[in-house]
Amino acid sequence: MASEYTRAGTGMLSVVVPMYNEAQALPHFTARLRPVLDGLPVPYEVVCVDDGSKDGTALALQAQTATWEQLRVVRLRRNAGHQAALTAGLDNSRGDWVVTIDADLQDPPEVIPEMLQAAITTRADVVYGVRADRKSDTLFKRVSAAVYYRIIRRAAGVDLPRHAGDFRLLSGDALRELAGLQERGRVYRLLIPYMGFASAEVTYRREARVAGKSKYRLAKMVRLATDSYVSFTTAPLRFATWLGLVGFVLCLAFTVTAFVAHFTGSTLPGWTSVAIVLGFSGAVQFLFLGLLGEYVARIYSELQARPRYFGEVQPSSVRRGPDPSTDAPAFTGGMATSTPPGHGDGVDHT
Repeated sequence: MASEYTRAGTGMLSVVVPMYNEAQALPHFTARLRPVLDGLPVPYEVVCVDDGSKDGTALALQAQTATWEQLRVVRLRRNAGHQAALTAGLDNSRGDWVVTIDADLQDPPEVIPEMLQAAITTRADVVYGVRADRKSDTLFKRVSAAVYYRIIRRAAGVDLPRHAGDFRLLSGDALRELAGLQERGRVYRLLIPYMGFASAEVTYRREARVAGKSKYRLAKMVRLATDSYVSFTTAPLRFATWLGLVGFVLCLAFTVTAFVAHFTGSTLPGWTSVAIVLGFSGAVQFLFLGLLGEYVARIYSELQARPRYFGEVQPSSVRRGPDPSTDAPAFTGGMATSTPPGHGDGVDHT
């Protein structure tokens, strides 16, 4: 395996670990992670992001850095959430490949070499860790996860791998394009498949937490599902548009009915004028509600500032120019990508 890594020019591997109140799990996690990484024939670093922990995680990490020179710590001053902690870790990673993994050992570190091998042999930019066995999860967690993935696939139109969470490997190219996106409310398990990079999958058995309690309680799970839905579809706003159009048609029909009732003598004095005014005003309100929904949807899309397309320039069989050996750069939305500010500078951007 060592020769394959060397021939492929693998470079450095970064392992990003978001942590929130994981002081109990940390010794178990590092005891399993370090032998795996030390056994790889490539240089590596571990970027642990302390997401505003209150249980001594920061002190435990600081103690680990004294005996593990490849360990770096990014400390957030307040709890920013799992996805934001991932962003902080990715922004401060320096590797040519980046693995994201949680510290609770539900996702086994022993799978990391297999993920790196899969990326090299299949030339994939993304390797997803897919949970083949979720028996350690509660029945509610398994059912809610199945419903979540089903709804998100239909609403967002993203080819989301089943039972894939935030345990994945990214290439440097994928990381650079990801960092170039402007949106703040990121849900990586949707955003990364949305970018359309060549991908592979590695299956594993999901274990129970090694220590401590899950930080993804019901409220956070609901919030993640809501963020996923709202970030990738304007369906609620489009629903308001269709509701407005339907309401407009119904109000017009009501107005016509009021006229007919008036001329057939089936109404009381003054009823027709009141009904027409209410029907007309309701129709106008519903119509403009729909129009506002359309404009808000476009404002939302513009604020996300996502590229209109993702792609790369394939090398030509006949090259011209002073350096025929240089491949054309990848591009996003028609513009060549570049290393994002703060990436690879070794500064803790908190």
